[in-house]
Amino acid sequence: MPADLCSVKCRSAEEYPIQSTTHMETIAGDAHGYGWAGLWSAVASLIFLWSMVQQYVPAQLEEYLTTLSRRLHAAVSPYVTITIDEQVPDSFGRSEAYLAAEAYLSATCASSARRLRADLAAGSDRMSVAVDDHEEVIDEFRGAKLWWRKTKTLPRTNVISWSAYEAERRTYCLTFHNRHRGLVDALYLPHVLAEGRAATVRNRQRRLFTNNPSSDWSGWDGRVWSHVKLEHPSTFATLGMHPAKKQDIIDDLDMFRDGKDYYASVGKAWKRGYLLFGPPGTGKSTMIAAMANYLDYDVYDLELTAVKNNTELRRLFIETTGKSIIVIEDIDCSIDLTGKRKTKKKKKDKSSKKKKKMAPPVAKDEENKVTLSGLLNFIDGLWSACGGERIIVFTTNHKDKLDPALIRRGRMDSHIEMSYCCFESFRVLAKNYLHIADHELFHEIQQLLGEVDMSPADVAENLMPKSKAKDVDASLGKLIRALKEAKEEALAKASIGAENEEEAEEDDEEDDTSSSSEEEKNGKNKNN
Repeated sequence: MPADLCSVKCRSAEEYPIQSTTHMETIAGDAHGYGWAGLWSAVASLIFLWSMVQQYVPAQLEEYLTTLSRRLHAAVSPYVTITIDEQVPDSFGRSEAYLAAEAYLSATCASSARRLRADLAAGSDRMSVAVDDHEEVIDEFRGAKLWWRKTKTLPRTNVISWSAYEAERRTYCLTFHNRHRGLVDALYLPHVLAEGRAATVRNRQRRLFTNNPSSDWSGWDGRVWSHVKLEHPSTFATLGMHPAKKQDIIDDLDMFRDGKDYYASVGKAWKRGYLLFGPPGTGKSTMIAAMANYLDYDVYDLELTAVKNNTELRRLFIETTGKSIIVIEDIDCSIDLTGKRKTKKKKKDKSSKKKKKMAPPVAKDEENKVTLSGLLNFIDGLWSACGGERIIVFTTNHKDKLDPALIRRGRMDSHIEMSYCCFESFRVLAKNYLHIADHELFHEIQQLLGEVDMSPADVAENLMPKSKAKDVDASLGKLIRALKEAKEEALAKASIGAENEEEAEEDDEEDDTSSSSEEEKNGKNKNN
């Protein structure tokens, strides 16, 4: 064999392994690419098949498989999971536990979340931020590490559901180690509930409620109460009242707000009643607004004339929430509560029986009405203990017209007299309206206020400037003139009243003399 031919064959033999290796690498690379594509294709197929299985597999079988997988997971995992559903079963309302957990996480753990959801609650001026769906946050409590995850489950079919529980569901899942189970049950969950409620109160917009007629309670949108924003600016700092008396009321409110354990220890429902009485214009409604702003409570303005009977009154009370003030203004004018309780029946004469027969029949609306007994149960009965942390306020211009059983201690615990404006009240109003603490005319005003009864509303109206350029002397002079006029009117009424009394006494004397003369004549006739 020639040498050159042998060399060529040798070179080809030496190059062949290299070419074979390159070819094999190319084939392996293609196979590797096809492998990843096949893997993703298999995953997509499994997802598609699982969605099809969910649609056609019976619910009982799916529930059995889910339960079996959870049992297997619980057998090998040391962690425990607690779920809190958004919706209450058989109801369209949202779970209070879910809302408390959401408020708690928003206040404590939202800063560590990557995805958040902002929302503007109805009637609120502040945006609330909550953990978004499928987001996980970590919380620590007394050395225990806890994981919170928010999940969302879509409905199995695209049909309209009459139950909110079967529609789109959101849940909070709380996961922790099994060794912390006692700590979570005894301390952590109550801590979440309390802190969540406190955060809700801090972030909420206070509301002013009024009761709807009972005809509007039924239907899918039926509501017992309607509400608007409570934006009254009154505070105890601006309230025209003696500072010492205001401080007593503030201390009493503080004792009530922080007295949950105390009320439980003495066996009383966590509620308190206030009776505000006094002439018109003395600040009774302003006092209620100041109390609501100080305590950060909602206000329920109960209109008794729209309530048909005691059952509706009880329903209205049940629909109120804690941290609220229930107000019945001008209770002496709302319904007939001035009559006393029924006494024992006495024998009636024939004329009264005839009048009863002639009287027209009583209408059903008059029979089914709010009674004194129903109102007493509303204030101090068993139903009054439902919920707790409620204040009940009655206002009246005539305290003496109310039944003593309605305003006794234990029902109306504190009686606050809203009296006419005194000099200390005037100083508060002068500071609010004119931004002054002292003036040379204060001494004269002090003397006049000691002689004349004028309501704080009238004093405030006279102090209010009539132009943007505040003229302190003009406002105080206007008040002095009004006080002098009121003094003259009071003196004139007093003189007229004295004259009327003298005339009445003279008439009584004439009647006495005429009656005595008639008796003398009758005696003489008998003697004859």
